[in-house]
Amino acid sequence: MELRDIEIFLTLAEELHFGRTAERLHVSQARVSQAIAKQERRLGVVLFDRTSRRVALTPVGRRLREDLQQAVDLLREGLARAEAAGSGTRQTLRLGVFGHAGHELRPLIEAFRSRHPGSDVQFGEINGSDPFTALRTGEHDAHVLWLPVAEPDLTVGPTVLTGGRVLAVAADHPLAERGTASLEDLGDNHVVDFGPAAPEYWIAAMVPTRTPLGRRIPRGPAARTFHEVLSLVASGQCVHPLGEIAARYNSPPGIVFLPVHDAPTIHYALTWRSTDDSPTLHALAQTAADLGPISM
Repeated sequence: MELRDIEIFLTLAEELHFGRTAERLHVSQARVSQAIAKQERRLGVVLFDRTSRRVALTPVGRRLREDLQQAVDLLREGLARAEAAGSGTRQTLRLGVFGHAGHELRPLIEAFRSRHPGSDVQFGEINGSDPFTALRTGEHDAHVLWLPVAEPDLTVGPTVLTGGRVLAVAADHPLAERGTASLEDLGDNHVVDFGPAAPEYWIAAMVPTRTPLGRRIPRGPAARTFHEVLSLVASGQCVHPLGEIAARYNSPPGIVFLPVHDAPTIHYALTWRSTDDSPTLHALAQTAADLGPISM
């Protein structure tokens, strides 16, 4: 079996869709079908059950996927060790994240270190009031940002995290007794104003400007950091939507985190300067693409 055919098989085994597999590998759908048919003829077994509605691995296909994936991982690790030995250097990437998101990214970082023993990742903290400056100045090599990011000088890579949303409210706020919140509740309360450094479209993806019924969501008072947000919420001056990771790693006195039951899932993607052609950065992006999003 040729390496390209192995790649096609493993990608289809992950996507379970001929069209998405072809798009991901930049080949025609016919090329994917031909490669799978050739493998099945050569092995004398059916690897995928195909109907007009679904594609699924057969038991033999699942076992082959496990065996081939192990072989591919070993190949990548061997090449990475050889590359690291040849360069004689250790490349460390500086990755900007929100708060404790680095803890959630451990599977990605461990996979990256395993594949590329000569490289490592260090975390830096970013906040919602200024998400791009450290990236643009080169202080950070990449950021993990909620989507969308529509900046002409930045490249959006694979999604690395997904999660829900919570509403931070003061413990004596009327909403706290309900145990849950909705986006419509924001129309009855003020939310934090992060100022002009972050684009409005990007802030609105986390904190919408209007409720589902079209009511305007008042903004203010102003805050710049996560801890400033919590202080304002605890004092009863506002409420504020946050990623659910905030509730997982923080238990500030005087604040209750309520799940927002009607908020869409947040997608966080690896983002970097479009001019950065670092092989280590692109290796991290490839590892993230192979691993897939981590659900928080």
